Amino acid sequence: MSYADLHLHLLPGVDDGARDEREALEHATRMAMEGVREAVVTPHVGHPSFDLDVASIPARTRALQARLDQARIPLRLRPGGEIHPDAARSMTAQELETIAQGPPGARWVLAEVPFAGIDEGFLAGCRAIRAHGYAVLIAHPERAAGFLDGELERLSGELAAGSVLQVNVCSLLGHHGPEAQEGAERLVREGTAYVLASDGHAGSRRHTLRLGFELALSAGASSVHAWRLTQANPRFLLRHGVPGGPGTPAAAAAEVIPPQRLAAARAAARRLAAAR
Repeated sequence: MSYADLHLHLLPGVDDGARDEREALEHATRMAMEGVREAVVTPHVGHPSFDLDVASIPARTRALQARLDQARIPLRLRPGGEIHPDAARSMTAQELETIAQGPPGARWVLAEVPFAGIDEGFLAGCRAIRAHGYAVLIAHPERAAGFLDGELERLSGELAAGSVLQVNVCSLLGHHGPEAQEGAERLVREGTAYVLASDGHAGSRRHTLRLGFELALSAGASSVHAWRLTQANPRFLLRHGVPGGPGTPAAAAAEVIPPQRLAAARAAARRLAAAR
């Protein structure tokens, strides 16, 4: 298995993730040992509790990558950010480009839902991002209050506009309460989620994306779907952009599964089932 994590708080000393370089390296080591090979570092951007200059994120990422390389930790980092709901409408095109992923013409950014509930302000922020020419990966919608009581319907316009949903491993673990857990399982089971990500916080949320494969199976996904959520689809977003968005291959909602990877996913599912 080879995972790509699109939501992770690994940069040291910038938010509520890694407090220092030691914690960042320890978490990166754990990620590599559990099969994570690529990761987008996504510090909080525009969060009222963290004063982070967006322009500094690429240099901070390069510095941490250099330390990983020195320590021979096989993990490739990409500079990104998790855009706070209150900041999305004021982000400039240059700031968005600094933390965007995907190829030219199909770039996208990670936008955080408000925990208090999906409101018009958040939807307006998503529209503002798209007006600058960037697609939106919506982070952990299951964590929005009232998600099971119709909040998903409030995202219907964004989904129609091409946004895709990212579910947290920690939500599937139940770390954010039963409502978020049930919502996450529903998004996985019904095929509404496009990717899983750890939302790992070095030093506190120690799980990695590897656990997402098993949790997706427990939520009712097939081994192939679990593979897509944790491996194929994240890499598709990095290589090609949001499916159906500008510049992406016409019919490629996810990669065609090579036979050896399909066999590996099914074998992993059998091992996990036997261990229960």
